[in-house]
Amino acid sequence: MLKVKGIRSGYGDVTILQGLDFEVGHEIYAILGANGAGKSTLMKTIAKVIHLKTGQIHFNDEDISGFTPFQVSARGLAFVPQEEQIFPTLTVRENLSIGGMLGKRSQKERMEEVFDVFPDIAERINQKAGSLSGGEAQMLAVGRALMQDPQLLLLDEPTSGLSPKYVDSFFKKVKEIHEKKGVGVILSEQNATKALEIADKIMVLTLGKIFLINDCKNVDIEMIKEGYRI
Repeated sequence: MLKVKGIRSGYGDVTILQGLDFEVGHEIYAILGANGAGKSTLMKTIAKVIHLKTGQIHFNDEDISGFTPFQVSARGLAFVPQEEQIFPTLTVRENLSIGGMLGKRSQKERMEEVFDVFPDIAERINQKAGSLSGGEAQMLAVGRALMQDPQLLLLDEPTSGLSPKYVDSFFKKVKEIHEKKGVGVILSEQNATKALEIADKIMVLTLGKIFLINDCKNVDIEMIKEGYRI
């Protein structure tokens, strides 16, 4: 689904990602690493929020390296950033409707599917998004991305700042979205233990370089910790 070859990117003159090569199939792919490893930079680079310095990104065999974020979204790649995921002054319904501007199916049909996955926000459909709890706001952010009918969902540190109750629930929902809606997921996360429970494959980043890529069934937490300690 996604092929990344030799990408280097960063901010201004500072290069964070140091030439990464990897492929993502129709799976849950977890990107792990300590703070500053380059996880969010990688997610933003794939979503084209950050421009490539060098390298190529192919999505469904199409070169999207020079695409804008809107063009990438229109191709079926939905990005949920770690911050500023929702419009706080708009209602839950209005936030979802904005996500539904992309896609061909009726917004009503897609919204009902979102509420099937996240019934908690269905009860708050006319409530201002800024009044939601942290967990509810994250559900809304993912729900808005699902309104795009994506083939691949990018979730950047989605459990950051959430209570343990919402962390457990959220990971279950990610698994449900992948299995029931047939959506591939790339998940950047610091909670390695939880990520291993739902992911098919993991990448561990260390200082902008790949420390480890492997199927989760072949990895244990001690192997991952080595990448965090460097």
